Amino acid sequence: MLTTVAPVSPGHDAFEPVVALFDDYRAHYGQPPSAPRTRAWLHDQVAQRRLAVAAAVRGEQVCGFITTAVIPASLLLGAAWSIRDLYVDPHHRRGGVAKALLQHVVDEARAAGALRVSLQTEVDNTPARTLYAEVGFRPVSGLELLNLTLAPSRPYSDISAD
Repeated sequence: MLTTVAPVSPGHDAFEPVVALFDDYRAHYGQPPSAPRTRAWLHDQVAQRRLAVAAAVRGEQVCGFITTAVIPASLLLGAAWSIRDLYVDPHHRRGGVAKALLQHVVDEARAAGALRVSLQTEVDNTPARTLYAEVGFRPVSGLELLNLTLAPSRPYSDISAD
């Protein structure tokens, strides 16, 4: 079945199905599901242009999404794209949806003149790492990911549950 990938904004017909998948994605990683909080957060991120979202559609069904952020590549005076989230509905996995989403981002980044596309995943996520390698992503040697955990802000916590 043909998979089409298109950008999604809050006014787009696919936004609500993406919100539902995004909430499933969060739950997959142990976060408590909350469609209202997820909707508000995702709407804010897209409206403020902090994230871009694209949806994969097969027939009439949204079956996956990918989010990206554009970040400065200061030393080279350019821009880099960072894939932040990628999720495919479990019923649509192993059918090329994730690869179509990744290819969409790579094509869009190349057309925008980006210098690179980056992503991160857990070292033990073998299926994802295999897919990323098939698309052309390679580990970066000589760099280490460092974090400073800050107190969590919860601006979306006052939104009532479903």
